[in-house]
Amino acid sequence: MCWAGRMMLGTFSILLGLVQAAAAAACEFGPSPYRGTGIVCRMTQPAALLLNQETAQVIQAAFRNAKFPNITGERSLRLLGRVAYGLSNIQVNDLSIERSEVELKEDSAIHISIRNVTALFRGTLTYGYAGAWFLQLFHSVDFEIESSIDLQLNINLMCQKDQVAPDASDCYLTFHKLTLHLQGDKQPGWLKQLFTDFISFTLKLVLKREVCKEINAVAQTLTNFIIDLAANFVRHKDIAVDISLASDPVITARYIESHHKGFVLYKNSSSVLSDSVFSPSLLTESRMLYFWLSEHSLSSLAAAAFLDGQLVLNLRGEKLQELFEMEDTEVQRKAVQRIFQGTSYNDSVVKVWSLSQPQLSLQPEGTVVRSLVAVEVSILLAGEQPLVALYMEKEIMVTIQATYAEKKLILQPVDSSVEIKVFKCTADPNEEDPSIQSFLQNMILVAGIPKVASSLGSALTSLMNSKGLDLFDIINPEIITRKGYIIVQLDFGFPSHLLLNFLEKSL
Repeated sequence: MCWAGRMMLGTFSILLGLVQAAAAAACEFGPSPYRGTGIVCRMTQPAALLLNQETAQVIQAAFRNAKFPNITGERSLRLLGRVAYGLSNIQVNDLSIERSEVELKEDSAIHISIRNVTALFRGTLTYGYAGAWFLQLFHSVDFEIESSIDLQLNINLMCQKDQVAPDASDCYLTFHKLTLHLQGDKQPGWLKQLFTDFISFTLKLVLKREVCKEINAVAQTLTNFIIDLAANFVRHKDIAVDISLASDPVITARYIESHHKGFVLYKNSSSVLSDSVFSPSLLTESRMLYFWLSEHSLSSLAAAAFLDGQLVLNLRGEKLQELFEMEDTEVQRKAVQRIFQGTSYNDSVVKVWSLSQPQLSLQPEGTVVRSLVAVEVSILLAGEQPLVALYMEKEIMVTIQATYAEKKLILQPVDSSVEIKVFKCTADPNEEDPSIQSFLQNMILVAGIPKVASSLGSALTSLMNSKGLDLFDIINPEIITRKGYIIVQLDFGFPSHLLLNFLEKSL
């Protein structure tokens, strides 16, 4: 479970890194900003540049989804009298974006520059005027407006109730072109020129207001979507992780860094961290994404998994055969025959579970796990209660190194020791045959611990993939264990279809 927490929280950091930036004074964190930090995400400039490729989709969605109000106005003209007009049913068509640029600024803002947004606005123009000789004319024509716009965004994220709230209200539209065509006529005429002069200024104000308002709404919707997705990713049954902010996020010209509490919540209890060893100097800037995970957060995940009864493994059939037939020797065959009393592996089951809360210690060599573990071999007899052929309790200490490759989590034991505390075997009730105990001890070290680690890695991979981890292209991940913490660093590819699906469903 500890490794599930590490990878799950790491992926959460990828997602949350899309929207984390500077926090406003709405949240109070005290004088020691890092003491309560259990999880840290750092997204560097190369990651921001990659994610900027998705900006065009968000901007296009904002333009398409903007609800443009009817535009009305009137003006008095010499000889023509009072002229009134109205633009209605305004819609956006044929939207394209030439390029988008992103820059991280030292003033705690993400600056996005969208160049040459070309859009065709269509709708209906209704106008009427009373002439000097009481001549009244009213008419409606279809119109098209060709536009070329530059869009400047400065996105700040505020902290509200320990969560991120984006502010994209610092939004500017610069119009390079705004040309009105009536009834498809592309040639200049007095009517087109008249209404272009009338409505151009008003139309620019309306477009700016509605497009910027929609961008702000889309940013908020995306933020809520990502936070909800991240919260679900670090939740399994009754176990959850508090992903609220632990301190003000930091943004520099090189990276965005966010700090999270990382409390483990289990039923009505939660863990508390007040002595985090995190320091920004622990992370570099050579990779696209970094996550820093404290020993406290991982230990708390392991404790919650133990209390929830999740640290249990059952083996039977081929998996059981692989475990007990690690060697083809006469001693091994006799020991297996005596333990299983001639019963086939399909009619037997081995249960392995933790009797005590695992103790985790993060060291440069890997994650050191200490626990008291029980092993029970049961023979399944038709129509009868299972017969316990073997029961033992053992104190295990194992050092595990973790890697992630080909969308799989791999847990590799590199050092282990076993001390048997309790031993009961129906084939050797008086414990007079040392060969059985010797065989079992060797089996646990050579095959048992690697088998449990492999099964746990597979189970955690399935769990994480059910949360969507396999949808991401994770490139050359490195898992670095240090005293008291783990750093996961990687490059990545963003699954564009996730964003497209979300925008299509929610907007």
